[in-house]
Amino acid sequence: MTTDVIESGGGLDRSASRRVRRGDQIFRLASSGAGILLLAIMAAIAVFLIVKAIPALQKNSANFFTEKTWNPNAQPATFGIAALAFGTVLSSLLALVVATPIAIGVALFITHYTPRRISGLLGYVIDLLAAVPSVVYGLWGLAFLVPRIQSPEQWLQKHLGFIPLFGGDSVSGRSILTGSIVLAIMILPIIAAISREVFLQAPNAQAEAALALGATRWEMIRMAVLPFGRPGVVSAAMLGLGRALGETIAVAMVFPAAFTVSFRILTPTGNSIAANIANGFGESGPTGRGALIASGLVLFVITLVVNMAARLIIARRKEYSRAGA
Repeated sequence: MTTDVIESGGGLDRSASRRVRRGDQIFRLASSGAGILLLAIMAAIAVFLIVKAIPALQKNSANFFTEKTWNPNAQPATFGIAALAFGTVLSSLLALVVATPIAIGVALFITHYTPRRISGLLGYVIDLLAAVPSVVYGLWGLAFLVPRIQSPEQWLQKHLGFIPLFGGDSVSGRSILTGSIVLAIMILPIIAAISREVFLQAPNAQAEAALALGATRWEMIRMAVLPFGRPGVVSAAMLGLGRALGETIAVAMVFPAAFTVSFRILTPTGNSIAANIANGFGESGPTGRGALIASGLVLFVITLVVNMAARLIIARRKEYSRAGA
């Protein structure tokens, strides 16, 4: 009888093991299917953009990649992506430079300098900022920031005008600098929220060991927290950069909509791909819509390149891999 019970128990164990293996197989197939579906959707988007853009590109009388002007409704059509791509990348990089240090500081303050009750409330507020609609940021930038930023811009031009970035003959509230500040405020909650979660995962043993050896709180953060969280911070920054590259309504309200290539961020010059699409799609003819779709294809490629570069940086840098281990 004892043998029968043992054999019966062994049969139950084998049955449970088969059910677990079957569950793993189902989960593996579902995960693989989701990944393949995502790739198929991205490929379908790329194909759609290419098909819709080809007729307009065939009618274009200028080089699409080097031409600065944008006049697809002319006869013959003349348009190019040079000024738009330059403004998109420049404003997004400036926004990233402004937002990333502040976001890291906010994340470190919440995780290591405030009591738990206050840190939870601050984290909740930061998460709420990420949910504010883009049009609200755009209206704030247009109604509040544009009139008030002209005096700081004049000061920068007067005292730092010898630097090409702050040079120029005149300043305007609607400039690349203003748009970059609005974008920085928009992407700051994303970078701060992800960085906060990464810093909370840092090993407590290393932090406590550093403090026990006499390290200050900042020295503990520098030696134990930041190295561990570096891959997550890079990923957060790239996610914020992707948000800045594709932002539409906010920058459409703030940017001066000038098709020029200039590093002078205080002058009324500059535009972005997304803002140009938002401002011009409703009034464009067939060729104009095709040209805007072609510019959207370029933005699609830029976003893919940025994300691939971020993944490559994390994969290549050995210290990132060790920090996340």
